[in-house]
Amino acid sequence: MNTIISTNFNFPGQKSVYKGKVREVYNINDELLVMIATDRLSAFDVVMPKGIPYKGQILNQIATKFMQLTQDIVPNWLLATPDANVAIGHLCEPFKVEMVIRGYLSGHAAREYTAGKRTLCGVSLPDGMKENDKFPYPIITPSTKADNGEHDEDISREEILTRGIVSKEDYEVLENYTQALFQRGTEIAASRGLILVDTKYEFGKTKEGKIVLIDEIHTPDSSRYFYAEGYEERQQKGEAQKQLSKEFVRQWLIANGFQGKEGQQIPEMTDEYVTTVSERYIELYENILGESFQKADVSNIQARIEKNVLEFLNANK
Repeated sequence: MNTIISTNFNFPGQKSVYKGKVREVYNINDELLVMIATDRLSAFDVVMPKGIPYKGQILNQIATKFMQLTQDIVPNWLLATPDANVAIGHLCEPFKVEMVIRGYLSGHAAREYTAGKRTLCGVSLPDGMKENDKFPYPIITPSTKADNGEHDEDISREEILTRGIVSKEDYEVLENYTQALFQRGTEIAASRGLILVDTKYEFGKTKEGKIVLIDEIHTPDSSRYFYAEGYEERQQKGEAQKQLSKEFVRQWLIANGFQGKEGQQIPEMTDEYVTTVSERYIELYENILGESFQKADVSNIQARIEKNVLEFLNANK
């Protein structure tokens, strides 16, 4: 299985490299960022031992497509996608928070709710809800942006402002952009027969001080989708929702005794399971974008990426 797990490029003008859970980001002359989506799989803030074929391409292409579909309402960092796994854009100073927005009681929010909590990130939650019920209106539940190896943590709007993590003026822009993006994402999902359940957005500031959307948007790694058909019926019967997201990986890990806690062992990922995950990601791509997935040439992914990035950088000196 040809996958890209890590990179070690040395591009012209390269100043530094940041390696996140899934993406590797190269700083070019403190002006551009070359963001490479690897095939690494992360769950519970832990990177799994095996790569997933085509996962990086899928995430990169979904994210860049949604950047294009939302640039009329929220400016973003993206300049070009010279390779299936690569996005190149403006260097930005990231905000230290992730803007999580939820339309439904699912995932982390549902786990907290089941544990008896009725407040999440300073937002009051109604009593009497069942898992996967729709909230009266979407709620923003931010989290801190963790450094490598650390867990993201829930944080309230009030705490963000009190601690000076983001200024009040900037935070209001982040809130407005988050609501606008979620509304657009909800509309696009509905046109594909899907429900955008929850998602997260990350923002940064350009050198000129402009707030822009960065990183990924509306991908199955950053978002949760349900199939709209049968949603109401499944809720009434108390059945699990049919969903398009990375949640199936989390559920497999939980079923095999792993939630990223100290002392827990990552279960073995057989080649058969890895193939299944890859197929699910392709299914996600085709449902979310409403188009067939075209597999990139993976005979030598590293050489392909290096060639395409160098061509772009040389043409844009």
